[in-house]
Amino acid sequence: MSKLRPQKDYEKTAAFRFWSWLEGKKDPYVGTLEMKEQKEFRESKVAAVERVIDHEKLHDKIYDMEKNKEQKFFRVFYKISAIILCVVVIAALILCASYLPEVGNASNPTNNDTMKRYVEKGMEETGVVNTVTGMILNYRGFDTFGETCVLFIASSCVMILLMMSEEKLRANETPDFEPKDDLILQTIANLLVPILMIFGFYVIVNGHLSPGGGFSGGAIIGSGLILYSSAFGEKKIRRFFNEHVYKCIKVTALILYGCIMTYHFYTGANGIENLIPMGTVGNIISAGMIFYINLFVGSEVACTIYSFYALFKRGGL
Repeated sequence: MSKLRPQKDYEKTAAFRFWSWLEGKKDPYVGTLEMKEQKEFRESKVAAVERVIDHEKLHDKIYDMEKNKEQKFFRVFYKISAIILCVVVIAALILCASYLPEVGNASNPTNNDTMKRYVEKGMEETGVVNTVTGMILNYRGFDTFGETCVLFIASSCVMILLMMSEEKLRANETPDFEPKDDLILQTIANLLVPILMIFGFYVIVNGHLSPGGGFSGGAIIGSGLILYSSAFGEKKIRRFFNEHVYKCIKVTALILYGCIMTYHFYTGANGIENLIPMGTVGNIISAGMIFYINLFVGSEVACTIYSFYALFKRGGL
């Protein structure tokens, strides 16, 4: 059994000095090195003249293109190589395009059973008028759900890296580089923001009837939020869209989307009838699960776009 050493004897050991230095309690160099106050550097006239001469020599030998043959050769070689590379790439692309099948040819690889199924059975099986939406959100629903998860993960990673607590945001208020009380910007925002919000919602809910959907409609709503924040500042937008609202919309939309897709995968894989009603083709509330998926995807995209803007700007929502 080791004997307990007195504190004074322990402070004299190398182990004590090492742990004191490691924990930052004591600097071993304090009192052991002679510290002199740094004096202002003053260059002598001779040194200044020599420095100017050296600079002129350096410029004449390296940066003067008329005298430096190596630099001149390199620049000419670089331009010629860039032109040759561009010509080769363009020629390769044209050659590859010449081997592509003709548009509309019945023997094209795109004219297969899958494409035929999308066109002929798409409206019947998915209940959508827009075949592209039916293909993306139904036939390729697993891929689209993965893309939505990527948006969620990307915004979460940005929050982990850039998100600051409310205490830090209040203590370290960063200057706002955007115009404050700009009459022109606020007048335009008052005119455009409601239009953007309504149009974005229209694009989302009509995604199964016309070109559009959750991704494009969510991008429009996100741009409207950014415009409102830029014109009126974070304090006003935080009255109706803050961190709590953002998390509720983001998480709820992804969970509901995941539940619907899980139910769709399970019923499809086991040949069970899907109980989500298709509705009447052509109506707003129709297309079964696709209508609701567009709402969830639009919410995810809108929140992601605005969160990137807010986090990169001030480190918070």
